[in-house]
Amino acid sequence: MPRRPFLHPSSPRSPRAQLAAVALACALALAAAVPARAASVLDAIFASGSVKLAYRDGAPPFSFHERNGKVRGYSVELCERALALVAEARHAPVPRIEWVPVTAATRLDVVASGKVAAECGTTTITLSRRERVDFTLPIYVDGGAVLVRADGKLARMTDLKGKRIAVIGNTTTAAALTKALAIIDASATLVPVADGADGVAALAAGRVDGYAGDRIVLTTLRARSGHAAALSFLPTDFSYEPYGIVVPRGDEDWRLALDRALATLYRSGEIDPIFRRWFGDLGHPGPLLNAMFYLNTLPE
Repeated sequence: MPRRPFLHPSSPRSPRAQLAAVALACALALAAAVPARAASVLDAIFASGSVKLAYRDGAPPFSFHERNGKVRGYSVELCERALALVAEARHAPVPRIEWVPVTAATRLDVVASGKVAAECGTTTITLSRRERVDFTLPIYVDGGAVLVRADGKLARMTDLKGKRIAVIGNTTTAAALTKALAIIDASATLVPVADGADGVAALAAGRVDGYAGDRIVLTTLRARSGHAAALSFLPTDFSYEPYGIVVPRGDEDWRLALDRALATLYRSGEIDPIFRRWFGDLGHPGPLLNAMFYLNTLPE
């Protein structure tokens, strides 16, 4: 029987060398299959010295633009202040902000696609939305309400049965209103409108019987409409709406930096003058909002 030739472990034909070669090939294949980590939004912002942020136009007092083009509002100021705190922590200049207007229909797309680093407006945190984007700590808590004409003899949600109710389409408000009306067997015709101004105008002109939206936004729109005395609220809210700043999924550093900044604003009390600046005429924070601020004063 011929003697099997001895193979040194370092020989390319040895079992040990062949096993090592297979292991190396598997490791290289696995590494090639795992996509490289995308550059952090945070690093990109401070490398360029600028950042694109989206804002929901026509949603005072949270986000809107004035006639001179300046973008302002509660959510806008929170984003600006948070970015300043992030820059301070990095010992870097505050990046220049380019504000990009968005609608209810486009606000998630611009963040998910990477066109902007965050959206600052009135976007409700939901589990289904978190399949596409992520959110910071809550920045506000509101409820869905219905604005009606004071002379319309509508006093409760059940009175909306068979009525025409304006609402911005494809929003959590529209979905929650549909569900709430179904529960009380008061189905109504939902009339889609482009924004809050259109909704209030349609209500004031009698084209619809009510306009549904977040209560604080409706309160501001009514005050600015010139028809405040002619419009009133149904007393019951029909939904729970926790707002957050929308950020991309998968970028924990960017989200953490904003969360840390927001927690600092809540913990230090700096949130108080910001709140008074935008909601002072509308009263003090209610128990639910106070609780939200308190519960998000996360320790370092």
